[in-house]
Amino acid sequence: MYKILKKQELSPGILEYDIEAPRVAKKALPGQFIVLRVNEEGERVPLTIADFDREKGTVTILFQVVGASSEILASLKEGDAILDFVGPLGQPSVLSDRMGTVVFVGGGIGVAPVYPIARATHELGNKVISILGAKTKDILIFEDRMRAISDEVLITTDDGSYGIKGFVTNAIEELVKRGEKIDQITAIGPGVMMRSVAEATRPHGIKTIVSLNPIMVDGTGMCGCCRVQVGEETKFACVDGPEFDGHLVDFRGLMERGRMYRAQEAQAKDHICNIGLGRD
Repeated sequence: MYKILKKQELSPGILEYDIEAPRVAKKALPGQFIVLRVNEEGERVPLTIADFDREKGTVTILFQVVGASSEILASLKEGDAILDFVGPLGQPSVLSDRMGTVVFVGGGIGVAPVYPIARATHELGNKVISILGAKTKDILIFEDRMRAISDEVLITTDDGSYGIKGFVTNAIEELVKRGEKIDQITAIGPGVMMRSVAEATRPHGIKTIVSLNPIMVDGTGMCGCCRVQVGEETKFACVDGPEFDGHLVDFRGLMERGRMYRAQEAQAKDHICNIGLGRD
């Protein structure tokens, strides 16, 4: 069992948990993820690691309450325990001290998994520019943490309530127009946002990395739900990724796959299992 040491609501429907998981914390690297199961009846939920502390033996996860499993997870309190917490899984981010200027783009709760990667990149001596995107100022997360490990932070909101009015791609264009030499962009967030970032950087020839954790299910490659076309190859996000070259990812197929189980997810909220109860 894995105890919840700290629970914090960062904004409405967005929760952050510090989980006591010393063996996972010891091996975790930026860019990797975990798979959890709340109880015996729970489904496997993959979540990218938002932070880890090897000395304290904790792993930080962040999630948005959107479906049946996340509602159950959100109902837990500090001191409660999660049944399964497996990881670290996936390939870690490829980092070095020769990356140059790296722009990190986090959309919505995608800012959380961006944080440990950006921090490690900055600690290696590279220049880090962070772009944080949200619909409104009220749901922007991790601003202070990202400012602490970035040389510059740009914020965009859809409604213009904070920072640049518009999307993260508007901030990217601002950087390009001012002549910033960008060696790499890493984007994490909704599929449509990552696709937009990849298309915005393509004409400029900027290396663009995206993280495809939203399409994962079992985290081992066995279920096949995370299949994605990357160039001429079929990849599995959970074992080959989650990070891939954004200019090679088939985002159309990716997003169609992400919509496949919406009806089942809606039914799961009210479903009562009759197996073993002697009901017809």
